[in-house]
Amino acid sequence: RLCELLDNAGRGWRKLAELAGAEKRFRCSVEELEMCSLKVLEPRGSPTQCLLQLLAERDCTLRYLLGCLERMGHEQACRVLSSAVQDGIRITVQPESQVVVEGTKVSLTCCATGPPGLMYQWFCGRQEVPGATSPELVIDTATPVGQWYICRVNCGATFTFSRWAHVQVEKSSSPSSASGYCPSMAGLQILRQPRPCRLAEGDTLALECRAIGNPPPQYQWFRNRRPVEGAQAPQLQVKLVTTAERGSYSCHVFNLFHEVWSQEVDVEIGEGPRQTSVTSHLLCSQQSPPGVSHSVTTPPSPVLAATDKVALLIGNMHYLHHKQLQAPIVDVHALGALLCQLDFKVVSLLDLRKAEMQMAVNEFLLLLDKGVYAGLLYYAGHGYENFGNSFMVPIDAPSAYTSEHCLCVQQVLQEMQQRRTGLNIFLLDMCRKRNLNDDIIPQVGALEVTANIVFGYATCADAEAYELSQGELSNGIFVTFLKRWLLEDEKITVLLDKVAEDMGTLEITRGRQALELRSNLSERRALTDPIRPPGQDESSARNLQWAKAHVLPESRHLCFDCGVTVQLGFAAEFSNIMIIYTRVLAAPKDITQCEARLTDIPEELDVDLKCTNKESPEELGSPLASIWSLGCPSCSLYSRICGLQKLRQELAFTVCLQYRYQGMDDFVEERQRVSVGRPLIAKLNLQ
Repeated sequence: RLCELLDNAGRGWRKLAELAGAEKRFRCSVEELEMCSLKVLEPRGSPTQCLLQLLAERDCTLRYLLGCLERMGHEQACRVLSSAVQDGIRITVQPESQVVVEGTKVSLTCCATGPPGLMYQWFCGRQEVPGATSPELVIDTATPVGQWYICRVNCGATFTFSRWAHVQVEKSSSPSSASGYCPSMAGLQILRQPRPCRLAEGDTLALECRAIGNPPPQYQWFRNRRPVEGAQAPQLQVKLVTTAERGSYSCHVFNLFHEVWSQEVDVEIGEGPRQTSVTSHLLCSQQSPPGVSHSVTTPPSPVLAATDKVALLIGNMHYLHHKQLQAPIVDVHALGALLCQLDFKVVSLLDLRKAEMQMAVNEFLLLLDKGVYAGLLYYAGHGYENFGNSFMVPIDAPSAYTSEHCLCVQQVLQEMQQRRTGLNIFLLDMCRKRNLNDDIIPQVGALEVTANIVFGYATCADAEAYELSQGELSNGIFVTFLKRWLLEDEKITVLLDKVAEDMGTLEITRGRQALELRSNLSERRALTDPIRPPGQDESSARNLQWAKAHVLPESRHLCFDCGVTVQLGFAAEFSNIMIIYTRVLAAPKDITQCEARLTDIPEELDVDLKCTNKESPEELGSPLASIWSLGCPSCSLYSRICGLQKLRQELAFTVCLQYRYQGMDDFVEERQRVSVGRPLIAKLNLQ
């Protein structure tokens, strides 16, 4: 039936071969595709039949084939294949772990679909539960001992297992609680209420609400009577809290028949005045005699020492309506690595839309206050300059963009001045040609006279900025020469003068591109100026805000029912680009071949399937693979996840384990759903 549908249709077997080839092992060569096409010359030949045979020899599963047909949009073919996929046993309702009071009864449920005649068998640990051969298992918890339960579903020799469920039994706190089958009769009972707490910024918030019920309870946490996104577990945990997390918390507990609310508790988080200096933070953290108060002001110091140095680096490459750029990925990474050596706190982002760029700048401004010595903003991408104002172009700008579609650099500067930062540096690696579509003069307002502003333009007014190709890599001309001088202990204006002199020696851009320096800096301030000793500013919201954007999920081990253990690891390429790798750590001797692949990645991230589950870092197509792969183990499958700033909820995906037993031809498949929270920049909620 598939051959009839795909041999003659416009969306036929060639399209199927193209989509199936997204996985390297299913990719057909030109010769193989030609062999398929020649089948039409045979009396009963079918190109589709030949292609399916090739895919079968490569161990392609029906489920993967169905996914390809769905992406083709071929509804008839999907219906034909769906019936075959559904013939296997699939568990639709998994047993849930529960906490119950001693002496009550609890019910575990496992439901499955598949061929007629499904049979069930429950196990407690490795022992069969006598007579437990129905989808529901009722347990009498007469003694306070926790046990693990699992259900096997089979049809003849074909079988599958449910998830493990743990039944934790707690001692009764009152005689009346052990009254038979009370969870389903009396509704839900909360066993453990959340407690109020007082925390300092940077601590971990941990609240817990435990309940019993039948069906098992579900949870939703609320802050200030609004639901907390993604908080649907008995425990609510927030790392690196700031004052934004303070408020009144409660938990809504519910199941199919009942609902109950926990008590509302207050979470207080310490906050210092916005302009509190570093020294006052240090003093307040030390013990002092009773009755001695601390001033929140610090006498001015004549020494130019930085209390902090922060940088926001933005590189836009993959424009939706304009020419694609190559250099920003390399330039942003190179500049970020050098600034880290100078003790800058760096947030580096690639490919931002306008709203995301604005939110990134807003978060950058939160990192700046009176105690910050230097704030540096670097931008690489398309840009223009009209009436003396520079505009950064986001990747979603329309073909005929104007200032309303872009970010004005001078407006960002005005906001930076309000933060009283000691040194404001703008490095703009973009064109400054006039935009003929934009005749609006923006009303930016007058800038303050602060004598602390430095502009380094990659090119002159009404000129273009160029990229320089070096083998597979591309660098912007500006960063190519800036890298040579950035670590020098020179006044920033002197350093940029030297960069300008070096750029002038490049023959291919002479007369086309020249660095332009604008500055009103009155003091000798350098990027290399030392910051105060580490530890004096650890409690500030600024450090916490920066730290949140650099937290990777912890590496973890996934244990599958077949006995295979898989390592799930993470690496950061930029603040909004993460590498996930899977590696098989251990497998039973009777399993001869297995691999763990990522699937079901959120669509909002626009993940390119060609950049997932690759056998080597180089196959991901990133020019930085040789750098971040140094910290990754070999014999792994690698996936590159971009656009983390788009996440609206926790990052969740499926790890699909495919393995084959010795002496068997068919692969067996197991899946585990994994949630890794909000990694890197996603924690800042740029949406």
